[in-house]
Amino acid sequence: MPPIPDHPLRYSLVNELHARPFPALHVPCMAAYVAIKEPDDAANRDRAADRAHLLALLDRHGSGHPQPDATHFSGTIGRAELKWESHTEFVTYSAFTPGLSDRPFDPMEAKVFPAEWLAVAPGKRLASVLIRVERLPDSEEEVLARLEEWFVAESLAVSWVVDGAAVIAGDFRIDAAGHMRFVVFVREGVGARRIGRIVQRLCEIETYRAMSMLGLMRSRELSARLNALDPKLSALVSGLDASNHSPEDALNELLSISAELESLAVRFSFRFGATGAYEAIVNQRIEVLRETRLQGRQTFGEFMMRRYDPAMRTVKSTENRLAAMAERAQRAAELLRTRVDVERSAQNQKLLESMDRRADLALRLQHTVEGLSVVAISYYAVSLAAYAAYPLTEAVGLSKGMATAVLTPLVIGAVWLGLRRIRKKIH
Repeated sequence: MPPIPDHPLRYSLVNELHARPFPALHVPCMAAYVAIKEPDDAANRDRAADRAHLLALLDRHGSGHPQPDATHFSGTIGRAELKWESHTEFVTYSAFTPGLSDRPFDPMEAKVFPAEWLAVAPGKRLASVLIRVERLPDSEEEVLARLEEWFVAESLAVSWVVDGAAVIAGDFRIDAAGHMRFVVFVREGVGARRIGRIVQRLCEIETYRAMSMLGLMRSRELSARLNALDPKLSALVSGLDASNHSPEDALNELLSISAELESLAVRFSFRFGATGAYEAIVNQRIEVLRETRLQGRQTFGEFMMRRYDPAMRTVKSTENRLAAMAERAQRAAELLRTRVDVERSAQNQKLLESMDRRADLALRLQHTVEGLSVVAISYYAVSLAAYAAYPLTEAVGLSKGMATAVLTPLVIGAVWLGLRRIRKKIH
């Protein structure tokens, strides 16, 4: 029995599950990460330009090239291991270098991505992160002492993660060199792939946080326009029962507002949908870290709940407001259309009544004309009948005038009966 053939996409679908493996990192090491995004219409960007930019970096170090249609790549550039990924709206570059500099978070550690190379990137820098990975100090007090030296205490988030395997910390602030800083203190004996997963998730949290908060900027832009449209829509809805406002004019204004609301929905739907997806990823990445508190300090989840969640609620509120206004405008337009239809029906009824009256007048006029027609036809018929009967009346001794007098009522009666029969047949 021959083997059953595979679906043409079977291997591609399975390979997609393993397309982006976590890096394997050893302590100590440094991770430099950058995410690049086109400011406008990034989903439809020229991906060939992204590939050309990657090849330019690889060619600096004589490294191998990825497959032509690859969406991810791992290779070596100098002392660093490079990981490149192409996403729907952005591309990311991660460089993992063994060892640490004497100066914590030295900007030179980000020089693995040369400034002149970044300057010609097909897009703008959305996220730039430096992550320092080192051994966990002997005491929590020593950990906190280093964190107070490196980060801003007011916004510092720190916690134990992955069942106590490591301590992560960061203040979500951009330093003078343009980078966001995180540190990972790793316990002795933690595996390289677990360290890589922690570092990768920190990069993803920052990237997807930035991507989702693009929706906040768009929601503020949208809110300003909705604030201008809301009073107009409310005034139109409130004036539906006003008799001094033409329903046709109100309907035209309402349709104009509805068209603008639909246009706004089309413009912002992609960004709001993407914001919801990115927010879910941020929350999921924080959840899988399995945080526990370190000496009463706020965790990453608590930091996001206080600083990040309100922004996402604002986006959702604006999205719901747009949908509610569009629905309200649609309902008002339906009410106005009903009112216009009712008024037009009343006008048509009056027109039909007027036509009935005109038809009745026309019928009366027709009857009047028929009476005159009897007289006119009878006049000519009597004259013809008198000429035809004159030889007979002369033989019996009747004068022409007497014969005409005798024929007149007979002819009138015959004409009247004939016209009546014709009208009856027509009706």
